[in-house]
Amino acid sequence: MKTKVLISICSFLISFMAFSQNACKTYYPFEEGSKFEITNYNKKGKKEGSINYEVTNVQNNVATVKTIIFDAKGKEITTTDYKITCVGNSISIDFKSLMNPDMFKQYKDMDVDFTGTNVELPNNLQLGQSLKDANMNMAINMGGMKMNMSINMVNRTVDKKESITTPAGTFDCFALSYNSEMKMGMKMKFSIKEWIAEGVGVVRNESYNKNGKLMGYSELTSLNK
Repeated sequence: MKTKVLISICSFLISFMAFSQNACKTYYPFEEGSKFEITNYNKKGKKEGSINYEVTNVQNNVATVKTIIFDAKGKEITTTDYKITCVGNSISIDFKSLMNPDMFKQYKDMDVDFTGTNVELPNNLQLGQSLKDANMNMAINMGGMKMNMSINMVNRTVDKKESITTPAGTFDCFALSYNSEMKMGMKMKFSIKEWIAEGVGVVRNESYNKNGKLMGYSELTSLNK
């Protein structure tokens, strides 16, 4: 069960398909009405679900992104939205975007306190560059019973440039990697590889367990901007 939760969280990390205005649009679209779809697969390539994204509003360098989550059969599970801010020459993504939207639904009637640091992505990516860590902490009060969960992104680096092909097309990308830790009673570690294309965002994301074995992956399956 926890492995599936991890894969879901890794998949939703594709919400890093942030958007920017002027200097901030180097790697991402930032226009109202932009739409794209990310499809999630297990390690054997079987579809597990998809996420549709739409930029519904851009104002004062802040983009609001609506997400609709579907299961493997195309049935809508839940919807949510989050905000992305253009700050100087980088994008700042709300740390709550690290959380799978379905988990927000699970805890919606509980007393939940979020803290953390936003995910930042510069617009001047360079090979060998180190990126800032990010984290999210969630304290849940379930009628007197308290539970804590944390997600940490560390050792974020820009590794290389390469071409990636998905159902949405072929893209020239920067390949990034980082380590992620999830703690909810017990600590679980895994690693992520992702590919970011100029003007598009993240086109592919792969999750690996601590032994280096593929857990699942997600990729861009449609883009309309």
